[in-house]
Amino acid sequence: MTAYIALIDKADDGTHGVVFPDFPGCVSAGDTYEEALRNGAEALAFHVDGMRRDGEAIPPPRGLEEVDATAGDWYDVEGSVVALVPLLPAPPRSVRINVTMNERLVAEIDAVSHNRSAFLSEAARRLLEGG
Repeated sequence: MTAYIALIDKADDGTHGVVFPDFPGCVSAGDTYEEALRNGAEALAFHVDGMRRDGEAIPPPRGLEEVDATAGDWYDVEGSVVALVPLLPAPPRSVRINVTMNERLVAEIDAVSHNRSAFLSEAARRLLEGG
């Protein structure tokens, strides 16, 4: 699995910022190191997904020595916690649709669920899986 270097720094307010030197502009944060890493992995997946959709080339991961040698204005390795973050697939995106249904059926759904979309998604998933 491909993994990229993330640099994590603790800010004065106690939050933790994450930058990915291989992807300028791909940043994230969290209240703890663990949360920052989770949020960073999600940000990386969405960033790369956007690059792919735009037809941009995805850079190969660089090693720490190369990242350190090319540190510039927007990131610094010194003082940062260094982590390898795997490039995970971007979570599927939700799509808004317009559905026409019998009003009694809608009322029955509303009687058992507070979220029509989640209810219909789960029902469709179960039906498609044969369950």
